[in-house]
Amino acid sequence: MEQKKKTAGKAPGRWSLLLGATFLMATSSIGPGFLTQTATFTNTLAASFGFIILISIILDIFAQTNVWRIIAVSGKRGQEIANMVLPGAGYAIAFLVVLGGLAFNIGNIGGAGLGLQVLFGIKPEIGALISAAVAVLIFVIKEAGKVMDRFMQIAGIVMIILTVYVAVTTAPPVGHAVAKTFMPDHISVLAIVTLVGGTVGGYITFAGGHRLLDSGIQGKEVIPQVTKSSITGVLITSIMRIALFLAVLGVVSKGLRIDPDNPAASVFRLAAGNVGYKIFGVIMWSAAITSVIGAAYTSVSFFKSFSAKIEKHSHGVIIGFIIVSTLIFVTIGQPAKILVAVGSLNGLILPLALAMILLGAYKKKIVGDYKHPVWLTIAGATVVVVMAIMGIYTLFSQLPQLWS
Repeated sequence: MEQKKKTAGKAPGRWSLLLGATFLMATSSIGPGFLTQTATFTNTLAASFGFIILISIILDIFAQTNVWRIIAVSGKRGQEIANMVLPGAGYAIAFLVVLGGLAFNIGNIGGAGLGLQVLFGIKPEIGALISAAVAVLIFVIKEAGKVMDRFMQIAGIVMIILTVYVAVTTAPPVGHAVAKTFMPDHISVLAIVTLVGGTVGGYITFAGGHRLLDSGIQGKEVIPQVTKSSITGVLITSIMRIALFLAVLGVVSKGLRIDPDNPAASVFRLAAGNVGYKIFGVIMWSAAITSVIGAAYTSVSFFKSFSAKIEKHSHGVIIGFIIVSTLIFVTIGQPAKILVAVGSLNGLILPLALAMILLGAYKKKIVGDYKHPVWLTIAGATVVVVMAIMGIYTLFSQLPQLWS
């Protein structure tokens, strides 16, 4: 975007650019679905959900470390690497990412509208239009990349601080949660797959890596910083997940009943009354608007290498992506059947994309003389196998819903 030149050595401002990629990935994964999933699974599994979070963090780190390193070393976007490994694979991944990004952005813009409804009492559709205008404004500004990076950082920090505050007010049984994190009473494979898919699946797989390239960060010499940033992004997301987990656990441990129709909002209201409900509004809007921006930015990045015109006018295409998502939500709403179908397909993006990345790590035409660590390959392959099996299961188990 704003910087095409390769960034090497200890270039001034590199930390800021890396931080931008880190927060783009982290905040993109913290959306309305993230809040609902965490509250729902905590309500179901109680303290044992800590184990699910721990396993998902490990799998997330394996996935993102591989993706970020290979993208940075090769200087190529995910779809380009995939096409060089298997002709046509990049186009398939790009199609799935853009389809998923558009579908989930409808939900994200709806979540932003809901957040403003909680805060100001306006209709969700009006809130969605206002939120879309904010997102569009970011990409109208000349230095959109820098503005986007800073916006994501501020929103991410605000979400974490407010969630930690609510978690403290619920006085959760931290000792019990720690114990069950390592010795759970119940283990849900579906919960693990849902968390991993929601944190590093779909467009999120490449959000941070593609931001690195647009910032000019690439080459073997940046591997240490890139690796650290990819792990930091996962940990930022995990801090938010853990804080929300503890907040919900604090409510559940007191025997209070969470509303299954809106579990996250219910938790905040039970924890801190009307003030807690307003805090939920801020968190919901922040989570949704950052996901809107992240989905639009990353989805469009999958077409840049296929068209010089899209590369040149990427900001305009991103704005169009946001506008289309908003218009669909305002006029049609959230098309449930489409979201179910795309959600199932979304579960296949991570294993497919990560498999292409891992294969690309051993092709000289992609990475040159770079030697990818064997342990990282094994770790990444484990994620591919686990997510592929569960992704296929989810796809076929949910397809009947489309015809019910």
